[in-house]
Amino acid sequence: MAEIKDRILPVGIQSFEEIRKKGYLYVDKTDIIWQLANRGRKYNYLSRPRRFGKSVLVDTLQAYFEGRKELFEGLKIMDLETEWTKHPVIRLDMSRAGSSAHELNAYLNQAFKEYEQKYNIETSPSDSLPNRFDAIIQSAYQQTGQQVVVLVEGYDSPLLNSWNTPHHEECVSIYLNVFTILKADDEYEEFVLITGTTKFTKLSLFSGLNNLSNISFEPEYAAICGITKEELQNDFKPEIEKLADYENWTFDEAVAQLQAYYDGYHFSRKNMVDVFNPFSLINALSDSDLKNYWSSSGATSLLPKFVNDMEIKLGNFDPCTMLRQTIETSDVTGGGAELFLYQSGYLTIKDYQMGIYILGFPNYEVRQALYETVLPALTLRKNGDIQSTQAFLMLSLQQGNLEEAKKCLKSLVADVPYSNKKLASMDMEERYRLILSTIFNAIGCRIEVEKMIATGRIDMVVEVTHYIYVLELKLSNNGGISAAEAQIKAKQYAEPFQADKRKVIALAVELDEQGKGLIDWKEVE
Repeated sequence: MAEIKDRILPVGIQSFEEIRKKGYLYVDKTDIIWQLANRGRKYNYLSRPRRFGKSVLVDTLQAYFEGRKELFEGLKIMDLETEWTKHPVIRLDMSRAGSSAHELNAYLNQAFKEYEQKYNIETSPSDSLPNRFDAIIQSAYQQTGQQVVVLVEGYDSPLLNSWNTPHHEECVSIYLNVFTILKADDEYEEFVLITGTTKFTKLSLFSGLNNLSNISFEPEYAAICGITKEELQNDFKPEIEKLADYENWTFDEAVAQLQAYYDGYHFSRKNMVDVFNPFSLINALSDSDLKNYWSSSGATSLLPKFVNDMEIKLGNFDPCTMLRQTIETSDVTGGGAELFLYQSGYLTIKDYQMGIYILGFPNYEVRQALYETVLPALTLRKNGDIQSTQAFLMLSLQQGNLEEAKKCLKSLVADVPYSNKKLASMDMEERYRLILSTIFNAIGCRIEVEKMIATGRIDMVVEVTHYIYVLELKLSNNGGISAAEAQIKAKQYAEPFQADKRKVIALAVELDEQGKGLIDWKEVE
């Protein structure tokens, strides 16, 4: 095995050619890609969350269909492909198409112009985009003698960006006109793949192109994007060993931590293969550090468009249920918050029973990113006003500094339940649980609310690197600290965690019954 100093991880690299020519580590998916190209259907749609390797997949398919055999030497596909036929490939990257009809038209005009120059197609100013697209496909077929491959990457980007704006319907109209050509030119096409994050079923892309197969839930393609545990252990052993050495973990402990942070995605009810988010995983292995990379993916910016009152509803999503028909076929704009959260990667399939999908958060990274996003709305404060306090709270918890942690929590929770009118329907203790759990999740703690053990139900268990905090909450008018302390002792709330190598700290927490925040807490010996 190569020394780790000679290994280059493809952090942020989306070009298959660059990965192969410059010697970046490549997780070999070419056997699955070959099956898709040769044994799959002609028209395909694949949905995966942001930063999940869709661009690398599309780029690999382009290289394959262009017959660039030299890029695939040493990969699994070499045992499968014998002909390496060169097909003309038309590729559109809709993530570059903006958020308005003007920007969408401008992008398609430029993209089509490049193919028109390539195939010497004469155009006039009066030629419509659909007619130009049609001419490109037919000319590519006629001039090469080979059927055309069409790859549409990030098709939903302009639609998501324009949603709930005056530009949306205009963008939809352009899609309705342009992409129906894919069905009309069937005889000239070898293979079509459309990728995206979400699904707008009302578009002709899905209704007019009625032979388009949604392969997003097919078991054979569950791991076509992303990285499995087996691939992690086989392909990234030196990086895992380096992380384990830094953190004083065993190899298996390092794998378990990586799983907890970045694994947990399932894309098929039929095999439930675990898949890591490749962007986050590769960044973590490159940095030898477990951090939240999800927030930088851009996924959180769309949440307010599709999910109302997120800060109140968080507890409803993990777990939640959806009908098979809804999750597999419904429009993202009409399927509710759960459908958007699933399609965008905040929720994943946890189980499937009798036509019902059971969904939940895939991992700690996504959970933290989601809670961090909603915390300002819940606390009625600007994000910049609380970030420093959040950071100091996490530091204090990591150090076991109870006095400083208490000061931070007092600052973050002061008057919140009383001032936020959206919480009015909850009883006071429930409000506090929501706010405290949101704070702890947002700073990156592992948290379980109302954890069941043999002797009862613990209000909150908060885990950090070196400590486990067991919290029992009581309002001042319900006994406060003394009642919480008595309950912790009587039901031995700390006992189930004593086998853990981390220090266990049980805290009796008193909260103001009028909603004025945290009054005090006491460590229970």
